[in-house]
Amino acid sequence: MPRAKTRVAILISGRGSNMVSLIEAATAPDYPAEIVLVASNRPEAGGLAHAEGAGIATRALDHRAYPDRASFDAALNAELEAAGIELVVLAGFMRIFSAGFVEAWAGRMINIHPSLLPLFRGVHTHEQALAAGVRLHGCTVHYVVPELDAGPIVAQAAVPVLPGDDADSLAARILVQEHRLYPRALALIAGGRARLEDGRVIFAEDVAAAEGALLSLSE
Repeated sequence: MPRAKTRVAILISGRGSNMVSLIEAATAPDYPAEIVLVASNRPEAGGLAHAEGAGIATRALDHRAYPDRASFDAALNAELEAAGIELVVLAGFMRIFSAGFVEAWAGRMINIHPSLLPLFRGVHTHEQALAAGVRLHGCTVHYVVPELDAGPIVAQAAVPVLPGDDADSLAARILVQEHRLYPRALALIAGGRARLEDGRVIFAEDVAAAEGALLSLSE
């Protein structure tokens, strides 16, 4: 009997370019995740229309309508539970969660960050990388923990920092890798081939041999 697909919600705040890559990947019959909900804290987020066009349920919860962070998080949690969500995927979701929300979804929520963590946490990562003079920069898929951008790493993709790069050119090249890496990382988790155990990501035996390259892409 085939394994049931993991029920996934994607959270966005804007155009959702990574969301688009995940939705496209999930159209494959053998993809182990089913995207059943896209939610945003901004009703004007452009990605909501794309998700609706793909036949995916959407929810807009304007964070400005809630008196505090905990109230917003409670409303979002209720939507996720009502949809039977098993895994939450952050794709440009520009809100910091309360510790209680993160703990409730511990081991069941992932994010993609535009740097090779643990380097350059927070915002303006491309400017940080250029200022530091690194020769490699990239993106990281990681589990979400209460500390910002500090969760166990699932997968990373690297690109060289080229002479003459500015933040925009570097960001554009990394975004290409984000769109490749995130669907693959989600597939590993949703398919049971990567899991969180004692604060570390444990991979199935075949992953390192068959997919080692995708875990550390470099162009």
